Amino acid sequence: MIRLHSYIISITLAIFILTTSNVNAQISDMRNNLAVGINGGLNFSSVSFSPNIKQGTLQGVTGGITVRYISEKYFSMICGLQMELNYSQKGWKEKIEDGTNNTYQRTLNYVEIPFLAHVAFGKERGMRFFINAGPQIGFFINDKEEKGGDPWNTNYRPNNVIAQYGKSIENKFEYGIAGGLGLELRTEIGNFLLEGRYFYGLSDFYHNSKSDEFGRSGNSVISGKLTYLFDLSK
Repeated sequence: MIRLHSYIISITLAIFILTTSNVNAQISDMRNNLAVGINGGLNFSSVSFSPNIKQGTLQGVTGGITVRYISEKYFSMICGLQMELNYSQKGWKEKIEDGTNNTYQRTLNYVEIPFLAHVAFGKERGMRFFINAGPQIGFFINDKEEKGGDPWNTNYRPNNVIAQYGKSIENKFEYGIAGGLGLELRTEIGNFLLEGRYFYGLSDFYHNSKSDEFGRSGNSVISGKLTYLFDLSK
């Protein structure tokens, strides 16, 4: 797992270097395009647990503010940086198949900040294809635990994994890697973006020492986002 984390971080750093370095001024067309706006969408979340907990997908909302700066254009490749400040609902929804009628889900609410390299291909006006990738940090705000089924009976849970019920979030700082693909429509009244994004949490929200109940407890989120940006400078 450590090697995987190092590999992902190395890829992200390489993307930042490639998209922000002025490696050849003769072939680049400088830009000074600053845009701001809002974003919103849906999260489809689960959690990587060890020991494993069987899950479905928890649906939540995400939304916030987006700032993007386009610095250069290399041939048809447009390069820049994007940062967001978002409210995001994550968590997990268990598939309880032990003969009880119990249900359980836990919604974790975060303020998150992605720092993304932005690479796009397309026209100055019209449709563009883009890629976003980079690190993301988050700060846990609060959560909501929902139990269903009467009576609530944990005696038959697979492998007797029940420590998550009622357990407080112990690590409130989150970090991981985010990446997305999307389309942008650039018009005279602003820029409209549709993006599918994936976040992989490298941190755990429960303590993960050998004496703790879980060795792994990291968020995993697929998001569908709509963003509207308007240019402050071109």
